Amino acid sequence: MYHLANCTTCQAIIQQTGADKKSLMMQDIKTEKITPEQLDEMKKIAGSYEALFSRRAMKYKEWNLKNKHLTEDDYRRYILEEYTFLKRPVVILGNKIFIGNDKKTIASLKDAL
Repeated sequence: MYHLANCTTCQAIIQQTGADKKSLMMQDIKTEKITPEQLDEMKKIAGSYEALFSRRAMKYKEWNLKNKHLTEDDYRRYILEEYTFLKRPVVILGNKIFIGNDKKTIASLKDAL
């Protein structure tokens, strides 16, 4: 599970799903940066870097990215450059990936765990 330890949403999801009690590797992306290899693995399962990119990140507005046409290379670069651009949490279970915190995703994750 790729998450932020100080994010209350991530903490709630971990508690709701019992993810911390499972044999998941927990990676706080603020203290242990995502590697290019990890991000490429996520993309392989998710289908695109855009699917992993958070437009809710404060820096999305600060950097005026909403007015730019972003490519897959841009999404990859921004996620690797700034951890807050990764939609959180991201959980990989086998060949399945669960991205973000919407209710459907969390319900599916809970069932999968």
